[in-house]
Amino acid sequence: MKDFIFSNDFSRNIDAMIYTCGYENCAPGHSYGPVLRGGYLIHYILSGSGIYKARGKLFRLKEGDAFLICPGELIYYEADHKHPWSYTWIGMQGIKIRGYLERTCLPEQMVVHYGQDDQLRLCHEKMFEADKLPRNRDLIMNSILYEYLFLLARKFPGQQNMDQEKKTSHVEAALNYIETDYCNPITVQDIADRLGLNRSYLHRLFKSITGMSIQDYLLDYRIRQACILLRNTDLSIRAIAHSVSYIDALYFSRLFHQKKGMTPSQYRKEAAGR
Repeated sequence: MKDFIFSNDFSRNIDAMIYTCGYENCAPGHSYGPVLRGGYLIHYILSGSGIYKARGKLFRLKEGDAFLICPGELIYYEADHKHPWSYTWIGMQGIKIRGYLERTCLPEQMVVHYGQDDQLRLCHEKMFEADKLPRNRDLIMNSILYEYLFLLARKFPGQQNMDQEKKTSHVEAALNYIETDYCNPITVQDIADRLGLNRSYLHRLFKSITGMSIQDYLLDYRIRQACILLRNTDLSIRAIAHSVSYIDALYFSRLFHQKKGMTPSQYRKEAAGR
């Protein structure tokens, strides 16, 4: 395989960009470092084997493995003397790269196994092909980078990201339950029971993500639905109260006044006069 390397005009995208990529067939014992790098690099081993040293650890790597180099960290790697490796690499910079990579387990583990993942391998190949374009090379290179980061996050999700996604899914389930059953007299405890969660935990989780308590959101949602009915139907106030779960129309009117600063009837008149 012919050695190949190029540099991209990464100054055109400060968020995330490929600043270098390439591949190399290494001679037996070929080494690099100890050295510090200025960006993030991922080396993917196509064949052969070698060692990688970082953070006081030594990794023995082979075909299908990949290793991450982080900026400002002292690293060293060396090809095996009998079966030297061939590898391809991708260098990334930008103010969002760290956050994107933290969606994967790479920053913590440093080493993962691609295996024969055709999509990941194809990203490397597409990057090389993009270098042949006479114009807008930076655009296609960066589009491939985002695809590559997505594939990494999907194949090697970070535990922190998985935990956050799980928390978000609980909140989304709570929101969905409210939007479908708000017309029934459901409570916060009913929602927690439906999701199989502790009420206090769900309360903290919901507020941390939405900025408001479930009780406040549930009330706000019911009042918003009541406003829609007041504007668009001729239903009585009692019927509208029942439609958003309140049997006592007077109690509903008090809640409505607290939220909107006027009674339901005043709201309807004002909406009709607009």
